Amino acid sequence: MVPFDRRRHRYAVVCACATAVLLVAGGLVTSTGSGLAVPDWPLSFGRLFPPMTGGVLFEHGHRLIAALVGLLTIGLAVWFGRSETRAWVRRLSYLAIGAVVAQGLLGGLTVLLRLPPSVSVLHACLAQGFFCIVVLLAVCTSREYLEPPPATRPGDGPVPWIPAAVATGLVYAQLILGAVMRHTGAGLAIPDVPLAFGRLVPPLQSFEVAVHFAHRVMAIVVAAAVCVSAAPFLRRRPARVDLVRPARLAVGLVVLQIFLGATTVLTRLAVLPATAHVVVGALLLVTCLVLTVRAARPALLRLPAEAPDRGRRDAAVPIPPARATGSPA
Repeated sequence: MVPFDRRRHRYAVVCACATAVLLVAGGLVTSTGSGLAVPDWPLSFGRLFPPMTGGVLFEHGHRLIAALVGLLTIGLAVWFGRSETRAWVRRLSYLAIGAVVAQGLLGGLTVLLRLPPSVSVLHACLAQGFFCIVVLLAVCTSREYLEPPPATRPGDGPVPWIPAAVATGLVYAQLILGAVMRHTGAGLAIPDVPLAFGRLVPPLQSFEVAVHFAHRVMAIVVAAAVCVSAAPFLRRRPARVDLVRPARLAVGLVVLQIFLGATTVLTRLAVLPATAHVVVGALLLVTCLVLTVRAARPALLRLPAEAPDRGRRDAAVPIPPARATGSPA
């Protein structure tokens, strides 16, 4: 069993929290229309620290936080590469490095190409993927993950992790739709809530209306999927507290997310609800991911164990002494 390293786990949690702050900063850039407040890259008006006024505060502040997250991710990958014995966890930390570098380049292209929707959407979607990676690194180094799962009561049966995985995929698909809607100016294509132009199904006469309505329909699908996936865990409260907490949080977040979506439309894309809508969507995604990973772990433990890497074995396998042959004198 892999020993629990408190310092490394806390560092991974710090990286995940810093990434959440970065998502807040990125959401504020879009919500305030500050994406081109600094028109050059990688410098800002040809310098490292421009005057932090107006939209520059949001855009350059976003860059500074992104640089900090990049440095933290490099440290995370180096630490995991030197001390982690599980090959898949090391690969995940290296993937985090690749994702943060790609995210930085996409951010630069977004500015240099003057906010093209395709690059902006890809930038937003990769941000959510990177957040999932660092949260997964924090989860797989936690004490709850490394220790054997608690025994279930007789008759409980296997933990249903597949619905949680489906819910996670649906939430990510919904975030992609939201990014498309946000970066194509479709946020107010349907200006009323809960109906759409006073009817259940609006006339889909433009791309903006279609993607906005698809986002609303997908919200209902996601809410149903999250509730269905959380229900089995909420019924197991005495046995798996580690599953009850993310299940309960996921249900609460999906309700809050729907409320924020309606508020964003009713307030005509006000900065605070629009930004909160982006951030809560990211938190819902990683909450469903944590629920899936924790629920699937007992099934993964029943699989054949991964062979240790060459040069990373903790100790050599002892060879039993040869058995003496022949009869005693």
